[in-house]
Amino acid sequence: MTEPGDGGPQEDRKPVSDEAGSAFAPVGFALGIDGDASVTSEFAIPAGLDVPASGAEAEAHTTSEFALPEGLAPPEGLADEHEGSAFSLPRTYNARHAPVAFTPAGGIPAVSLTKDVPWQDRMRTMLRMPVAERPAPEPPARAEGDTGPAVPRVLDLTLRIGELLLAGGEGAEDVEAAMFAVCRSYGLDRCEPTVTFTQLSVTYQPSLVDDPVTASRIVRRRATDYTRLAAVFRLVDDLSDPESAISLEEAYRRLAEIRRNRHPYPGWTLTLASGLLAGAASVLVGGGVVVFVAAALGAMLGDRLAWLCSGRGLPEFYQFLVAAMPPAAIGVTLTVAHVDVEASAVITGGLFALLPGRALVAGVQDGLTGFYITASARLLEVMYLFVGIVVGVLLVLYFGVKLGAELHPDAALGSAERPLLQLGASMLLSLTFALLLQQERSTVLAVTLNGGVAWAVYGAMHDAGGISPVASTAVAAGLVGLFGQLLSRYRFASALPYTTAAIGPLLPGSATYFGLLGLAQNDVDAGLVSLTKAAALAMAIAIGVNLGSEVFRLFLPGAARAGRKAAKRTRGF
Repeated sequence: MTEPGDGGPQEDRKPVSDEAGSAFAPVGFALGIDGDASVTSEFAIPAGLDVPASGAEAEAHTTSEFALPEGLAPPEGLADEHEGSAFSLPRTYNARHAPVAFTPAGGIPAVSLTKDVPWQDRMRTMLRMPVAERPAPEPPARAEGDTGPAVPRVLDLTLRIGELLLAGGEGAEDVEAAMFAVCRSYGLDRCEPTVTFTQLSVTYQPSLVDDPVTASRIVRRRATDYTRLAAVFRLVDDLSDPESAISLEEAYRRLAEIRRNRHPYPGWTLTLASGLLAGAASVLVGGGVVVFVAAALGAMLGDRLAWLCSGRGLPEFYQFLVAAMPPAAIGVTLTVAHVDVEASAVITGGLFALLPGRALVAGVQDGLTGFYITASARLLEVMYLFVGIVVGVLLVLYFGVKLGAELHPDAALGSAERPLLQLGASMLLSLTFALLLQQERSTVLAVTLNGGVAWAVYGAMHDAGGISPVASTAVAAGLVGLFGQLLSRYRFASALPYTTAAIGPLLPGSATYFGLLGLAQNDVDAGLVSLTKAAALAMAIAIGVNLGSEVFRLFLPGAARAGRKAAKRTRGF
């Protein structure tokens, strides 16, 4: 055997006999005892290289393709550590000692989120970003040793605020934006809120290697109170303002006050408002003084019956069914008594007070913004409420036809010869609708004017210009959404109080009534045509309101600076 200085560890080599040279014997290796060089093969391993191990010895030194090459030192701190499992946390990622992040050659685009942009737009912008690209909030100034509020309490406050917004009819995207704003106001930047029709959840993960904290809340009751909705928006706006440092206890106190506040209008005011709304709607479709009074009485009676059913715990389906019967019964009674009035206008006015325009707009808005599960649930709710109205009216119309009531589904409602009277009726309708929605008194005048503008645009396009009612309704609803966004940004509040009541004059009450009348008289084709028209008008209202809001965010100064990203089209897959 050679000396240790000839290269390679010699202790791993086996002694070679002095017979003929092996094919694997090293070149120049002395095979004879007397020192004579023996014949070697051209396949012999050059001197200085190790002989490959074989058998069990080779299995003991087997390595994978992921092993560090010889001569390459392992990372600091890992040289003496044992090999980890595939399920062990990566050693490189550490929340406190993280490696330098990779920066692309083109750089990372800057995100402009100026503080003068409303918090709704800023929060929507960050919600549509990946978590890694969101700008971190500025750390709040705290005393030494103060770690801030506990994460579970912040998440609980976030869920309670989101519950009030969702129960009040706010869109899913706006609810998520508000929840995200509350979390960021207390320094929880890595949070993900999720909103469905009846459930809210929020997840906070401090870092990639920390366990996430998740909390959820179920929304079991929904009540329309835009005064409470506006108070919650003011609370979120104050929390999002970095200059107003609101503690968690103060936020809980204000939230408790919002919950304890009673509705701004008593029950008798709401009943009177429903009657005036029905009377104003009957004037819009051509009714006179007698029709106004009859529609108002029918709507007030239906409202009281609905309150009675609600107190007995009946679902909303039966409440709408019962509320739709008195206006239809009064219209049929006037026809059977041969009173010279337009009974169709009485029934149509009563339907205006029941059509679920708020839920329809919210459902379509959720679908347009990508919240398809919530949109489906809201539209399904609208369908159930509409079926309740249909059943209530059809029952009355069926018995009316059996009693000999002569109701003509092809009778033309509406009159273009009294535009000023109709304009006043539309404003009265919007005013009473705002009272039913429990809006703040400071917003009633603005939404009343917005409803008058909507009807003026519709009348100018449809009655004077001869444009189709669907297109006219869409344009008028678009202006309602645009002005609603303007007013809401001026007051830093939700846009719902400025848009929902303003679309009241545009609701398809007459088309709905004629569709139901056609079904009651076994004229299914005409009834389906009218109901299809009603559905088209309802969709035009919802899409127009949403489009007007988006136009505001796109083109008006101060709203588009947040750079809100939209979802990319899927090209059909």
